[in-house]
Amino acid sequence: MRIIVYPHSMEQGGSQGNAIDIAAALQNRGHDVLVFGPPGRLVDTLTASGVRYEPAPLARIRPSFAVMRRLTRLVSTFRADVVHAFEWPPAVEAAFGPLAFRSVPVVGTVMSMAVAPFIPASLPVTVGTRSILAAERHRGPNVSLLVPPVDTERDRPRDPQRSKEQLGIEPDTLVVSMVCRLVPELKLEGVHAAIRAVGELVAEFPIRLVIAGDGPARDELEAAAARVNAVAGTTAVQLTGNLADPSGLYDAADIALGMGGSALRSMAFGKPLIVQGERGFWKLLEPASASQFERDGWYGIGNGGDGAVTLERALRELLANPGRRADLGEFSRDLVVSNYGLEAATDRVLELYRSAIEGEQTRLGRKVTLVPAYLSVLGYDLARKVRRRLGGVPSDDFNTISRVQPTLRGSRAS
Repeated sequence: MRIIVYPHSMEQGGSQGNAIDIAAALQNRGHDVLVFGPPGRLVDTLTASGVRYEPAPLARIRPSFAVMRRLTRLVSTFRADVVHAFEWPPAVEAAFGPLAFRSVPVVGTVMSMAVAPFIPASLPVTVGTRSILAAERHRGPNVSLLVPPVDTERDRPRDPQRSKEQLGIEPDTLVVSMVCRLVPELKLEGVHAAIRAVGELVAEFPIRLVIAGDGPARDELEAAAARVNAVAGTTAVQLTGNLADPSGLYDAADIALGMGGSALRSMAFGKPLIVQGERGFWKLLEPASASQFERDGWYGIGNGGDGAVTLERALRELLANPGRRADLGEFSRDLVVSNYGLEAATDRVLELYRSAIEGEQTRLGRKVTLVPAYLSVLGYDLARKVRRRLGGVPSDDFNTISRVQPTLRGSRAS
């Protein structure tokens, strides 16, 4: 099978990491795979895996006509059987490009916390949690579950002491890890809370919070870290920027903080995990809480209280109890191996590709079904322009709390 995988970004992040892992797994099974996407740091990771990469035009607005034209030409020259698009911009661009003009089937994957309503209803789409699946049941058989996959052979416990040494951290330092994009949506509140919590704990424990990632909020967070370090008289908080391969930090951690794909990767390394969310949400992964995260995703919404206080309490319990850390780390590893393995996810996407190819519609029929979606995208774009003039818009509409909260509320009511 000839497959084009199209992630929305090639910068560090959960969804694009999933796309690259799936692409490499497909190629390892003998399929001819090409990844199409904008330039970014993950290109080096991709090419090291031996998967071919084709750069996408840098788009000022999405969906981009330049991207659609380039993707449509690429589908023809590569003779692709299917395009797998990750997140709404690639899904829409693939639908309005190669699907509409070359009748090449498209499969969409949405790992965001909500599905854009203008993704064509006729497009097969996977979502990452059971609660989102329930919220999107109106799509009928065209929506299905694909949990964020983890390569549990690559991501596994190694030598934490050596990993600490390679990061320049003393062996008796208790490392708390965060690997995330430093952006306002979903992340910023929790990173600030973690910095404050560690600032309170550093007088009691030999602790260091290590934050790997980059983004527009980096300067703000570096200033917050500098204030904590100045009061502590030591490096209690360290920002590393983007790491080409954050595996060393995952392995070095004694405790992991995170959400989404980063949370799952830390679990694969056998780390106790405190799940990060918004509005003060922090919750320890343990047998009593696992079903909530498997249903709603590795994220949560709190009651608006001070997240730093909640996190400080959870961290103190783990920092003081190495036996508890070891037990929860083993539980984390067992859970991710059992339920989130990359091989099972690869089997699932191959089933979706075959179904999309066998269920091919006529070219005219596809164009007719895409018209409402196209009009919906135009309306969305116009609304964003109006909101931008009135005071700004989030960079990612479908990872904002206003989108996520109804989905989580609905899952608890069902």
